[in-house]
Amino acid sequence: MTSKIAPLSLWHPAVICSTWFWSGLSPKAPGTVGTLAALPVGILIYYYFGAPVLGMASLLAFGIGWWSTKVYLVKTGKSDPGEVVIDEVAGIWLALHAADLSPLMIILAFLLFRLLDIWKPWPIGWLDRKVKGAFGVMIDDYVAGLIASVLLVIIKKVYYGNF
Repeated sequence: MTSKIAPLSLWHPAVICSTWFWSGLSPKAPGTVGTLAALPVGILIYYYFGAPVLGMASLLAFGIGWWSTKVYLVKTGKSDPGEVVIDEVAGIWLALHAADLSPLMIILAFLLFRLLDIWKPWPIGWLDRKVKGAFGVMIDDYVAGLIASVLLVIIKKVYYGNF
């Protein structure tokens, strides 16, 4: 790990938050690595405090991400750097809050969120292209998490036979 992300120190709070404790600095697939790094924390929040608290935590992550990403973008001069993965944190937590803690649902939450984030179907792709700045970095992943959560609710209804 290098000691700086010009001109920020790795210990700057905006770097720690926006890279989700440096997981976004992975040389390969930083978005996937950031999502995987956020998953255990989301599972623990869900397990100990429940789905509604995880949903609120995703909103808190969105707010912190908006702030830290704004600082990161201003200080580094970048527009949508791959190392910023706090957007994945907020998105996967939103997706996960609609799952349950079964291994199948956790895996489906991860896969649905990552597929939506990578493929960017409408409206995710539109948001990614049209909304700029720190809010733009955050909002497309948050909407991917929202769509993944809706799909998980539908899958749960079909799987558990509660339609």
